[in-house]
Amino acid sequence: MICPLANVEEVFQTDYASVFQCSRRNCYWLEFQGNTTSFTVRDFLAFKKKIDDVDVERMLVNAARTFDYEIIMPFRTERCFILSVEEVLQLREVLAGAKFMIELNSEIKKCLQIGAVMAY
Repeated sequence: MICPLANVEEVFQTDYASVFQCSRRNCYWLEFQGNTTSFTVRDFLAFKKKIDDVDVERMLVNAARTFDYEIIMPFRTERCFILSVEEVLQLREVLAGAKFMIELNSEIKKCLQIGAVMAY
């Protein structure tokens, strides 16, 4: 659960997961599978890379039971994700959307700052 004192804004949401930004703690919160996980900005991007690096094709093609799930333990969290192919794809969707929105917000701020400087 997100800290009740946190000042959070939704970054991106799908039917399966949500990402929120906390300006008070300068972190991101991922809500997925009924759990909430906090990430620093750097750790959030590293987690996204780990999810993107999961070889979904190998999971689908290999019949061995050991390939049915991917276990991911994000850095500096107490959470362990045990993910099926479907869950990997769900996480990819929400993390990609969140990263896009974060980058878009950054670009908008840059444009507004340039516009304010040029107005003087």
